[in-house]
Amino acid sequence: MPEWVYADMGILCAGGVSSGIYPTDSAAQVEYLVNDSRTRVIFVEDEEQLDKVLTCRSRCPTLEKIIVFDMEGLSGFSDPMVLSLAEFTALGRNHAQGNDALWDEMTGSRTASDLAILVYTSGTTGPPKGAIHSNRSVTHQMRHANDLYPSTDSEERLVFLPLCHVAERVGGYYISLALGSVMNFAESPETVPDNLREVQPTAFLAVPRIWEKFYSGITIALKDATPFQNWMYARALAIGNRMTECRLEGEAPPLPLRLANRAAYWLVFRNIRRMLGLDRCRIALTGAAPISPDLIRWYLALGIDMREVYGQTENCGVATMMPADRIKLGSVGKAAPWGEVMICPKGEILIKGDYLFMGYLNQPEKTAETIDAKGWLHTGDVGAIDNEAMSKSPTG
Repeated sequence: MPEWVYADMGILCAGGVSSGIYPTDSAAQVEYLVNDSRTRVIFVEDEEQLDKVLTCRSRCPTLEKIIVFDMEGLSGFSDPMVLSLAEFTALGRNHAQGNDALWDEMTGSRTASDLAILVYTSGTTGPPKGAIHSNRSVTHQMRHANDLYPSTDSEERLVFLPLCHVAERVGGYYISLALGSVMNFAESPETVPDNLREVQPTAFLAVPRIWEKFYSGITIALKDATPFQNWMYARALAIGNRMTECRLEGEAPPLPLRLANRAAYWLVFRNIRRMLGLDRCRIALTGAAPISPDLIRWYLALGIDMREVYGQTENCGVATMMPADRIKLGSVGKAAPWGEVMICPKGEILIKGDYLFMGYLNQPEKTAETIDAKGWLHTGDVGAIDNEAMSKSPTG
């Protein structure tokens, strides 16, 4: 939701440190995250999220204020610690009135090496770890945003993944700001397919389970299609696959194939791409988990330029990316030019660059285990590098 962005930008511009909490987290998880980060002000979406914080606030000694975005159902509620977003912003306007130097003072209070954002890992192997990123690591990725998303003057994106996850926060939200793209926010997780069809974004980043769900939707729809429609789809897909083979082999498709593919687009692929909401999509990115090469091949056959990327919370986004001119299925591309990648003797992927995090909050031992003395981040993922690209083990 846009209010999340307003709060995040306000915190950063005021010289503060911003962190996110998943809306699905329990009150106990909220308590842990608030105390671990020593949070002073927490922003919540609505009454449901407010209840979680009220449940644990007596055990959160650093917490001073709770700001609520949506006050529906809270018209009669009163609590000295709780403010609506409108009340909170009014306080800010009053505080800034007559102090023209305040903005420059706040934005100038932080340096490149100061902490900017705190991103918690999923906590699947224990309590969530707070990865702390400096202004340097965030802006380093943003300086190269155009290398990841080649931008035009009319970029539109759909923001739908949780903004507390590094993928959407950096790959969707921050990159949109860096490139001047229009950000459209999904109404809810359930409406993402409808919102996608409405927006028809020019670039789209999603995790493999989303791409799989889209493919399944088309497969199910084809079961209700006529025999002629299924025949047309099969013929068009065969043409698209031949185009994909040419691209994978680095060969220029012959003119008859290009003409046939153009006809396949207007007769078949255009409708499928519009149904997916990806007809205007110039680049589609997938990451955060392994994806089937056959699934990428299917999207390429539709004419959707899908490429795999690899990165971690600890490197603030992308470490490797698939180059447009040399797609190799089953790999995660080449090291991004703004960082380094190597494989240690045991086969673990190591990465280094100005995009690396500063360490784990309150966990110096874990930090020392993750970043070695030479500055290499030990990802915990197994991979290999050949003369074309890097492959990553699906088991990590």
